[in-house]
Amino acid sequence: MLACEHLKGTTVMNTSEASVAHPELPAPVPPRGRMSVWQFLNALRDSTISTFSQDAYELDIVHRKVLGRHLFVLSDPVAIKRVLLDQVANYEKTEITRRILEPGLGKGLITLEGDTWKAHRRTMSPSFDLRSVASYTPIMTAAAEELMASWRVLDAGASVDVADAMMEVTLRIISRTMFSSDSDDIMSIMGHAAGRYQATVLPNILDLLGVPEWLAGLGRSRAARRAFAEFDTVIDRLIESRMREAGNAPKDLLARLIGARDEQTGGGMSATEVRDHVITMFMAGHETTAMAMTWTWFLLSQHPAVEAKLHAELDEALGGRAPTQDDLAKLTYSRMVIEESMRIYPAVPAMEREALAEDTLSGVRVPKGSTVMIVPWVLHRHQKLWKNPERFDPERFSPEGCAARPRFSYLPFGGGRRICIGAAFAMAEATILLATLAQHFQFRLVPGHPVQPQSMITLRARHGMKMLLEPRTATARVGGGGRL
Repeated sequence: MLACEHLKGTTVMNTSEASVAHPELPAPVPPRGRMSVWQFLNALRDSTISTFSQDAYELDIVHRKVLGRHLFVLSDPVAIKRVLLDQVANYEKTEITRRILEPGLGKGLITLEGDTWKAHRRTMSPSFDLRSVASYTPIMTAAAEELMASWRVLDAGASVDVADAMMEVTLRIISRTMFSSDSDDIMSIMGHAAGRYQATVLPNILDLLGVPEWLAGLGRSRAARRAFAEFDTVIDRLIESRMREAGNAPKDLLARLIGARDEQTGGGMSATEVRDHVITMFMAGHETTAMAMTWTWFLLSQHPAVEAKLHAELDEALGGRAPTQDDLAKLTYSRMVIEESMRIYPAVPAMEREALAEDTLSGVRVPKGSTVMIVPWVLHRHQKLWKNPERFDPERFSPEGCAARPRFSYLPFGGGRRICIGAAFAMAEATILLATLAQHFQFRLVPGHPVQPQSMITLRARHGMKMLLEPRTATARVGGGGRL
């Protein structure tokens, strides 16, 4: 399972490859040999997906010992259901996960456990139900149209870094959703903080050796404080102002969090708790969707038949106009494209849990204290679960395809009771971005641009995603998705 990274070169794709029905997609080649501890640590710090070797993609469960610790990589949907749902109380976030996330995110929904997590999840859920998400969709559409307008003034054949563009537009959406009139300044501050945090707050050998956090995390804690110092100053001031003037405050997501009450206890959240949830939603709520969309544009650029079918649906359903909440149910193939993109390139490529008591998974004894990994990057490419898993095929997510697939074989938003609270928000956002932009532009990879997935907290494109913008003409749209 744990092995050295051997990439398929630094994969360079070009527009001529788009004519190939099933082009080879960039991914680490999983070798079959073991790596030394130092090789593993170096690979782990560079890109976590490069630490999985071939047997992880073929077996239900793989067991290894790393620095004396039991580590299990789990790809059996029945066993995954046991970890995430049936015996969820026995499997908590690992100590290393908390060490990496808590210095910046604090105690938000991603890092909380037990009764506190349950209470906060109950309190926050109404802000992310379907009716609430519907109220946010005009913000999503407006941001997508603003991006489209900025691209229309570029010269013909201009190139853009789509990864940067998707990061900016999703950051704008979550900022406006959360802070309304105060969003623009906070958007810039948070964007810089998130990038610095991911680049500097990484696991180290002391974490794996079990050295206490006060020692192992000294540099990490300082880095997190530096990364979020300006954001914390602004958000603390804003929360204080909103709490003081609750009656006159804008009715945005921040106001909903401040005013939210637990339906069972009637209690609300403190300013510190609101801050931790705000920053968690910022980190999880913009970057994951941005990465999903970045990989979607790349995959469409390499698969012209899929792109043509997508254009046909958009032309028929929308005819060039902006999508609304009512259109989302009609855009079934658009959703299938996004879902398949998240299968091949899941924004959150791995999850870890610690077994609090001994258990048995896939017929294998799991000792107390073991780390259990559920790895969407591996799970979504597993030979037992997917036919031709390396191919991009949105038809997998037709109603028939979904019905035939085990429930816990596809986890782009996690699963069980801790499934991402913002899943409906993210799918609506991704669909609106895809529908708005794909009606008016086609994206072609800049010739020679290297494409290489790199996973730390999220799955990024290591070198960005530089693409050429090709405007679609009105004639092409009327013609049902015809190509220029």
